Amino acid sequence: MTLIEIFSYSFMQRALISGLLVGILCAVLGVFLVLRRLSLIGDGLAHVTFGSVALALSLKAQPVYVTLAALPLVLLSSLGILKLTEKARIYGDAAIGIVSAAGIAGGIIIAGASGGFNVELFSYLFGNILAVSSSETIMAAVLFCIVITTVIINYNRLFAITFDEELARSCGIKVERINALLALLTALTVVLAMKLVGILLVSALLIIPPVTALQIARSFRLTIILAALISAFSVTAGILLSFALNLPSGGVIVLLNIALLMLALGWRRLFSFQGR
Repeated sequence: MTLIEIFSYSFMQRALISGLLVGILCAVLGVFLVLRRLSLIGDGLAHVTFGSVALALSLKAQPVYVTLAALPLVLLSSLGILKLTEKARIYGDAAIGIVSAAGIAGGIIIAGASGGFNVELFSYLFGNILAVSSSETIMAAVLFCIVITTVIINYNRLFAITFDEELARSCGIKVERINALLALLTALTVVLAMKLVGILLVSALLIIPPVTALQIARSFRLTIILAALISAFSVTAGILLSFALNLPSGGVIVLLNIALLMLALGWRRLFSFQGR
């Protein structure tokens, strides 16, 4: 079967469009998160997403409304992580762990009370991008435009607090407001990505492409561009391979990202060795 024949299927078109949108979003936001050592916030919010999805499914919500139902709780949880670090003086990783534990525990209790884990809940845990609906693709496009536009408008502020938060504060930048904005954008992206690679693997898309790009890029702007390209390639290739080999798309996408990271590390090691 040729590529033209594969992409003649509407479900493959939806999968590719949604995958590219979400993959690029994860890569762009991931650069800021990785450099600020907040990369595990994606993992914590993914666990909260599990709890909110379990709640939505227990209330018999339709698939398209499951994503919408997850958004408010995940958005509030992202702000909760910030408040724990700012007001309670808890380190970022500890705050993420607390919110993560609350989310996963709540999800397990809700799932158990509603009759246990079902097939639909497992599909959100492990992802199934080939089953993305038209409405979910439109939602991904709308949120992609919102997040990317917000990042472009606030690029200089995000850049400043990424490298020196105290200097940014002394320059008059409202650091707390920008931190909250970054957390909210990450929460939106995590909810979108759960259908792509699943709740269990969503943090991989936020971490691996940026880390790979950092091994090669020589500037911050180039790092963002490379991370987006790496993510777009791994998503496209992962969707095609998972379809051809009848494998779970989320796992294939993440393994491709890891393979690219290994190549980037080898590339950097080779050039650093030659430069001696």
